[in-house]
Amino acid sequence: MSTTGRKVGRPRAQQRPDSGLSARDELLDAAAELFTTRGYAATTTRAVAERAGMRQATMYHYVAGKEDLLAELLESTVTPSLALARTLLADALVAAEDRLWQLCRSDVALLCGGPHNLGALYVLPEAQAERFAGFHRVRGELKEAYRALLAATRAGAALDEAELALRTDLVFGLIEGVILVRRSGPRRPVAVFAAATADAALRIVGGGRDRNSPS
Repeated sequence: MSTTGRKVGRPRAQQRPDSGLSARDELLDAAAELFTTRGYAATTTRAVAERAGMRQATMYHYVAGKEDLLAELLESTVTPSLALARTLLADALVAAEDRLWQLCRSDVALLCGGPHNLGALYVLPEAQAERFAGFHRVRGELKEAYRALLAATRAGAALDEAELALRTDLVFGLIEGVILVRRSGPRRPVAVFAAATADAALRIVGGGRDRNSPS
């Protein structure tokens, strides 16, 4: 604290309304907005810092650069779904069809529920680099959880390994493909969209789901 009673901290480039976010989260929010609107390659660290209301030099107290921000944003699109998937896999008291439906619906809601279309970052050429191996590892674990839930359904249990792998690819591709659909209909209600996508996923599996069963 200074002698005037005001907090002493690293200087801001401009005064911004108090968002309640930490400095790092402000940077992540700024990066999410700029990466999804301007593009990753076209966004500079200076632009991210200025959008977050801080000087570029201050930004480096919180992150090493753009790659750090992209890595964290990418992982934020899969880690919550993986945590849910692990919980659902352990819940043998609920039908596998319902558990798979819940995972699909939740995953779509996560990808489409935020203010920025973070799923669009998946297709960036930069996201394929070794630097983002953590994201690809978690994404692979999530896809394996989809496979396990699909295999536990009545329809999935009758599939051979090749067909099971194909159905898993189709379901997982459908869920991740919502990023493209969202671009063409960003005002579509997320809850309705998520439920409809989960319904479609169950049709790919080969079995329906009782719409009156608990969700």
